[in-house]
Formats: sequence, C-alpha cells, structure tokens
Amino acid sequence: PWWPTSPGAEASRYRITEPDDKQARFSVVELATDTLAGATVLGDINTYGRSAHIGLMLRPDFRGKGLSTDVLRVLCHYAFTVLGLHRVALETLADNHAMIAAAKRAGFTHEGVLREAAWMLGGFADLVEFARLADDS
Repeated sequence: PWWPTSPGAEASRYRITEPDDKQARFSVVELATDTLAGATVLGDINTYGRSAHIGLMLRPDFRGKGLSTDVLRVLCHYAFTVLGLHRVALETLADNHAMIAAAKRAGFTHEGVLREAAWMLGGFADLVEFARLADDS
C-alpha cells in the first residue's frame, strides 16, 4: 500500500541523504513552486574505474518542463567536478522519447541498444544506453 509521506520525513524515500561511496541520492525540487518533483541517484559509483550510472524519476505533473535535462546536467557536474569521475551512463526504455531527448540535450551520446533487457508489463522491452564523458562538451 501507499500513503503520503512528507519529503523530509525519515521514512521518505525522497529524503536527502549524505552521499556514500556507492551512490548519491538527491531530491528533485521545482524551485518555482518549492514542490518535490521527483528523485534522482548517481549510483553504481566506481571510484577505481571513475564511472557511475544515473537514475531519474519525475512525478507525472513535472514531466515535460525541462527538469530532466537540468537534473542530468547538474548530476554530470557533480560527477565530474566534485567526484572526479570520467564517465556517466544512463539507460532508458527505447520508447521513452522524452528521456532520450533530455539525454541528448544534456550532452549524452547514444551508445547502443540492450535488446529485451527490461521486463515491462508482462513482456520484454529494449533499453537504450547513453553516456557522457568528462571531456565531452
């Protein structure tokens, strides 16, 4: 079951926590309304290989406002400037055209298709992988 939880509550999965060696979680807040728009994570942080993966979820009311592109840019800045990583990647469903467009706007390069890599609604779906390197402009 689901029940409402305030963003700052201890039990909230959107609660801002300190980054650790493997992941850094962040809340996505629309500044104009000071409203929780979603959550994002820079996960699978590999300090030896200097790489990580991005996960992003926006609430339906906040999609289509350019927040995904902003979040990706901010996470890349954090990954490259603060953590000193070299490569950041993300995967999304092949039919998630909004996320694909946001990734491209944020400077990510399409790297390939992971055929039938996701189980969705009782069937397999393709994922597409994008990545951005620290020296990509």
